[in-house]
Amino acid sequence: MSEWPQLILLLVLAGLAVTVLGSAAIWLMDEERRIRRELKRVLKDAPEAMIVAPGRGRGAGFNFTTGLVAVAWDSGRWLLVYRLDELAGAELIVDGQVLAKAYRGEPRRGLDQPVEHAARVTLRLIFDDPHYPDFDLDLWLAGDEARRKATTPGDAAQEASQWINRAEAVLRRPIAPRASQQARPANDRDDEDEPPFHLGEDERLI
Repeated sequence: MSEWPQLILLLVLAGLAVTVLGSAAIWLMDEERRIRRELKRVLKDAPEAMIVAPGRGRGAGFNFTTGLVAVAWDSGRWLLVYRLDELAGAELIVDGQVLAKAYRGEPRRGLDQPVEHAARVTLRLIFDDPHYPDFDLDLWLAGDEARRKATTPGDAAQEASQWINRAEAVLRRPIAPRASQQARPANDRDDEDEPPFHLGEDERLI
């Protein structure tokens, strides 16, 4: 009978260990944290601004210090990296209609009407790149109201509108002269810690 207290203690400790490990795994695999972690890796620093499409594994972020912007999908398993000066514009699209936008060299068109009902709210980032010219973040889709921590189409539109403003701030920045040297493959860099400001086709997709 003296073994019973020891057995019960071991079972309690085992249960606590499983709970802690399970909680840690959930924390580490959280969609937003995974995307933030991968964006930080490819941006060479923490993103100064980040947006995530909840439940769709897509996100985007930029960092002024390293001069890079990155987009991610599949919860950060795949990423594209651009220079900030390759950002050409951003659009807020609601049910196929562009309600707000900002393009380089053009005046910004802000969101001037509330969005109360929508089947789809999308933030589209547009880049000066012929191979990967745009990236869509569906911030709201019909049926999202049934999900946990659901927002509203209006909330999604406002979040996208804020990113239109951020994009405009990036687009107003003067474009720095690009180096004349050709982009090198990532494994040919002299300094692995140097941010890849000159991204070639083989370096863009990470």
